[in-house]
Amino acid sequence: MTSHLKAMAFDKCAFSEIRRFKPHLLLILAQMCYTLLYFMTQASFNKGLNPHVYVTYRHIVASLAVFPFAYFLERKVRPKLTLALFLEIFLLSLLGVGLTTNMYFASLRYTSTTFVSSMVNTISSLTFIVAVILRMEIVDVRDPRGIAKILGTIFSLAGVLTMTLYKGPALQSLKGALIHIGNNSAHENWIKGSILTVASCITWSMWYIVQGFTLKKYPAQLSLTMWINCIGAAQSAAFTVLIQHKSAAWLITSTVDIWSIIYGGVVCSGLTIYMQLWCMKQKGPVFVTIFNPLSTIMVAILAYFVVGEKLHMGSILGGAIVIAGLYSLLWGKERDQQCVNTQQQPVLNNDEQKEPRKQISSSAEMEIP
Repeated sequence: MTSHLKAMAFDKCAFSEIRRFKPHLLLILAQMCYTLLYFMTQASFNKGLNPHVYVTYRHIVASLAVFPFAYFLERKVRPKLTLALFLEIFLLSLLGVGLTTNMYFASLRYTSTTFVSSMVNTISSLTFIVAVILRMEIVDVRDPRGIAKILGTIFSLAGVLTMTLYKGPALQSLKGALIHIGNNSAHENWIKGSILTVASCITWSMWYIVQGFTLKKYPAQLSLTMWINCIGAAQSAAFTVLIQHKSAAWLITSTVDIWSIIYGGVVCSGLTIYMQLWCMKQKGPVFVTIFNPLSTIMVAILAYFVVGEKLHMGSILGGAIVIAGLYSLLWGKERDQQCVNTQQQPVLNNDEQKEPRKQISSSAEMEIP
């Protein structure tokens, strides 16, 4: 009997730990999904698939995949969609899909997977800058926390400039790559690709800011994911029609293209966005961006050892500076949270002390004849 109780207590403790680290595990899984996506999309683009056509098809697949789950699982919790809320979701879709995703995947045609995944690490710093401009973030330059956040932002932006302006010598890739995804050297344009990547990171950071506001008004994450993909697909389709006049560009002729669209739609635009929205509601946008460097590390390892891609010193040096700045910013944010918790603790303790006194007083009154 005693051993049975101990086993039950152990299982309960283990389950509690899993629930505690659930956001961490989900975001690690999300970065693994994004890592695979980089190589699948680059293989498709090297075979001739138009990035904007890919984005359109991908989000159509995502909206169809998420719709039944959103419809049946959130019927009772889904808020009414007003015109003002629809316009806000339209803006959210424009930032997250219409602008960010189209520029982001277009930049893959002109640069490399390692470069693009390294630039994503600047989103935390850019989000911080936008939050300061909108007065959502307070910075005290006399406090070590404020100094750490400012230095982190400066370092991250310095890393971006390093990756953009300094390509540097290339480390020779290993002979005999295990997987061949084609060659995009014919389309390589480092400056154009860098501008597209930086622009996508700026709109991506704004997307995180708007997400925080929208989730408070529309807390149904599955339904919000479906709306983002549905509206984003329509926006991307309209944009693609304007710039791509050849009907042949819409034809999918390769098996790689089909699997890339299905994987990107179901896993990355469906499951991954839902996981990130859930984690953002639980922990906030800054916590979600902490895990971006994991994708950079995994992409660099796979690109060099598996795909045989060359690593440039500018990308390695700039990526290291960006990650150092990112964690300096996150250190400052973590100390801010600890300071807030410390200030709130005395208030909670006072309330807890007052409550027993009220109960004692009421008990004494009842005993008086």
